[in-house]
Amino acid sequence: MIEIYGKQNCYYCDKAKFLCQSNNLEYTYKQLDLDYDRDSFFNIFPTARTFPQIKIDGNSIGGYRELEAWNNNR
Repeated sequence: MIEIYGKQNCYYCDKAKFLCQSNNLEYTYKQLDLDYDRDSFFNIFPTARTFPQIKIDGNSIGGYRELEAWNNNR
C-alpha cells in the first residue's frame, strides 16, 4: 500500500497521485493541515525537506522521483 503525505498546491504531490491513478496502484493521500500537522509530519519523516513524502508498505522511500523509480522497476 502506498501512502502519500502531501500538501495543497504541490506539483509533485499531484504528480504522485496521478502516477498511482494511471498505473492502478492502490494508495492513500494524506494532506497537511487536514490529516496531519507539521509536528506529526516531522515525527514520521524527521529528515524530510520536501513534499510529498511517500511510504510503501510502511517503509519511507522518499519523494516523487523515488516513487517513479520504484514504479519503473516493479
